[in-house]
Amino acid sequence: MTYRTHLSIRVGNYRMTAQQITLEAMMPEHLDGAVELSRQAKWPHRREDWELVQSISQGVVALVEERVVGTAMMTPYGDDAATINMVIVEAAMRGQGLGRRVMDVALDKAGERTCYLVATQEGLHLYESLGFIATGEIVQHQGEALPVAAPAQVCWAESGDYKCLAALDLVAYGHERSALMRFLRESARFAVVREENLVQAFAAIRAFGRGLVIGPVVARNDIEAKTLIDFLLAHHPGMFVRVDTDKSLKLAEWLTSRGLTHAGGGITMRRVADGRKDKGAAPRRTYALVSQALG
Repeated sequence: MTYRTHLSIRVGNYRMTAQQITLEAMMPEHLDGAVELSRQAKWPHRREDWELVQSISQGVVALVEERVVGTAMMTPYGDDAATINMVIVEAAMRGQGLGRRVMDVALDKAGERTCYLVATQEGLHLYESLGFIATGEIVQHQGEALPVAAPAQVCWAESGDYKCLAALDLVAYGHERSALMRFLRESARFAVVREENLVQAFAAIRAFGRGLVIGPVVARNDIEAKTLIDFLLAHHPGMFVRVDTDKSLKLAEWLTSRGLTHAGGGITMRRVADGRKDKGAAPRRTYALVSQALG
């Protein structure tokens, strides 16, 4: 579906008319333009990273003729939740309403789902005006992994573990992410903690951005989460590794000791569309995100 904007965008001394800007459903042919837009915003995302999000999401692109000048994605997790992500507007067009238009389309696609996102300070006002409230903070740590010993209680996952990994992710995250977990099954390698032949916790590592990203990490406690991360770092010494974690989990100092220094982050936000209440405490927690886009 194609939407006409009702915006009059000024770029320098030139005013663009509403007919020159269209909003369309994001398709694979828009990915090259989306990658270029994210590079302009100094995001590390490769085409492969965009392909992951696009493959499990419903997206919108703002176009000037064939040029991508804005994006937003809605990634559904079952019928009750979604993340809103990859919200970018070309620098020359910011502050003139285009960000709100692509957000309106993404939220319309989400329907009555509770929506989550990770905001920059620059986007905070827009998201608050759309009904999102701040709930916490994500801290990004990255760097060249220092050598550590591989913990003996962790091992690599086996092919038969996949259903258990997806079930543990559901318990920890609280929403159904089977499409995402199927993609990770093909693109990531999993480490697990196994007790009595049952997987109790896991962590994934895969290529992303400048190097590798660890996440999700699903564990019963801080020590178990650190053990899983150490196992993955031990197998990738000297590699550039990124971990995104909730600030309240207080892993920052420990991650720094592993060579992963603080390099930014964002504000977690939530919009509850129909008054649903949060789920209660779970026996597992998500200690590291798949990405800031996907939670």
